[in-house]
Amino acid sequence: MRKAILTGTIAVLAAAAVAKTTLTVKGSDTMVIMAQRWAEAYMNAHPDVTVQVTGGGSGTGISALINGTTDICDASRPMKSSEREQLKGRFASLGVEIKSAKDGLAVYLNDASPVEELSLDQLKAIYTGEVTNWKDVGGPDAKIIVYGRENNSGTYVFFRDNVLKGKDYTSTMQSLPGTAAVVNAVAKDKFGIGYGGAAYGKGIKFAKVKKDAGTPGVAPSAATVKDGTYPLSRYLYMYLKSRPTGALKDYIDWILGAEGQDIVTKVGYFPVK
Repeated sequence: MRKAILTGTIAVLAAAAVAKTTLTVKGSDTMVIMAQRWAEAYMNAHPDVTVQVTGGGSGTGISALINGTTDICDASRPMKSSEREQLKGRFASLGVEIKSAKDGLAVYLNDASPVEELSLDQLKAIYTGEVTNWKDVGGPDAKIIVYGRENNSGTYVFFRDNVLKGKDYTSTMQSLPGTAAVVNAVAKDKFGIGYGGAAYGKGIKFAKVKKDAGTPGVAPSAATVKDGTYPLSRYLYMYLKSRPTGALKDYIDWILGAEGQDIVTKVGYFPVK
């Protein structure tokens, strides 16, 4: 009898183990806090599903998607056509792009900085090394300390494409491994400048960004990102190998629904609808 009960218990545990579904998410450091919050809330409501989240940068996530080692790639920039062709070569699919949130890519300044706004041209000049002193953009006579992201970051690529217009970053830029590290560096450096997601604003201030010298500076907010008046608005993406089904589809639908988009707002980003 005891043996029968033990056998039955093992069978139940084995069935439970089989029923557990694991989804993997890898990529953007900009999105990792939001992705972790999504995963925690979803697992609380769906104990039969485990969602494993890791960062590493958009480039790392895209490589994992192409290699077949993640179910979802989080990316703060669109996949390149060359990356989609690599995915097609392995899985006969160009992938599925899902816009999961909006972000205003923020320009960070130390709280003590007297500079309140910068134009896109001034940002380009600072990050290409053409301007190296704050006095040339309305600040004190002091060297500008430039902080940025590593080149596997989607934020690095977005900033280079949309602010530097494809030009190289200055060789003096200190490349840091995550947005939190950039915020921390600028918070400690009164002559520092950095960039990253708007959800990482603690301990620093956002510079207002001007499209050109003749337009007013605009700060990133829900209203300015939604109506497009903030010059550095962007989507945050999830990429899949193919159209989702089963547990993966349920998770994606939940992220795009009311609960998932409410978390987007609580984290500090902006919903897609």
